[in-house]
Amino acid sequence: MEDSCIFCKIIAGEIPSKKEYEDDLCLAFHDINPRAETHLLIIPKKHIATVKDMEDKDEPAMGRMLKVARDLGKKFGLENYKLQISVGKLGGQEVFHIHLHLLSAPN
Repeated sequence: MEDSCIFCKIIAGEIPSKKEYEDDLCLAFHDINPRAETHLLIIPKKHIATVKDMEDKDEPAMGRMLKVARDLGKKFGLENYKLQISVGKLGGQEVFHIHLHLLSAPN
């Protein structure tokens, strides 16, 4: 856990969130500033700043994040949706803890 990381604080329960899924590897919750009708964030429980910082041993968590995205898409009845991971400041990353956005497509 990184002391200054907002997502680590959410994982630790120090900051509340509207959770949709949690297991030993990842957590999914609603974005507080949604950019779509359905906008969820899926994060690994291990602090990993960016995709560039991943290690080979992080593969199970990253794979689980995609599986959770698929399952949440089904749960919310989304026929079409966007998955997005930004990497680095110039790539649009604002929180330096890997996170996968699940955004519903417009109707």
